[in-house]
Amino acid sequence: MTFEEYAFARAPALVRLARLLTGDAHRAEDLVQDVLVKAYVRWASISRAERPDAYVRRMLVNAHHSWWRRRSSREISVVAVADRVGGADEAAGVDERDALWRLVCDLPTRQRTVIVLRYYEDLDDATIAEIMSCSPGTVRTHAMRALAALRQRQEATDPAPTGGY
Repeated sequence: MTFEEYAFARAPALVRLARLLTGDAHRAEDLVQDVLVKAYVRWASISRAERPDAYVRRMLVNAHHSWWRRRSSREISVVAVADRVGGADEAAGVDERDALWRLVCDLPTRQRTVIVLRYYEDLDDATIAEIMSCSPGTVRTHAMRALAALRQRQEATDPAPTGGY
C-alpha cells in the first residue's frame, strides 16, 4: 500500500482518534497532519512493519503526549454550545454525554488515552499496549484507575437522592 492510499483510507479514523485525545477538532487536525508528515518521511520502513496502522496510531498518541507536556499547550479552551432542535430526551442525552466527556477530559493523559482507545476506538488491551509502548497489565491498570476516578467524580456531581417523607 502506498502512503497516499493509506492516508486517504485512514485519515478520517486518525482525525477521530486525535479529536478524542485532544478534545479539540482543530488541534486534532493539526496533530494528524504533523504525524502524517512524519510518517510520509519514514513510510518505506513503516509499510514493512507487521501492523503499520498500529505504528501510526502510536505516533499519534506519542505526538499528543509530547504536545501535552509542553507548558505552552496548557490552554484552557471555551467550549461553544450550540442550541439543538429536538425533544427534551435528546437534550438530556446530549447533556449526559457532554458531562461524561468533560470528566474523561479531566483524567490524566495516559488514563484518558486508554479510555479513548478502548471505548471509542474499540481496541483490545494488547493493541492498546502496543500503541502506548507498555504492557497489557499497565493498560488494564490505567483503565481500572480511570473508571474508578470517573465513577467517583460522577457520584460527586450527581445530586444525592432525597429520602424524605
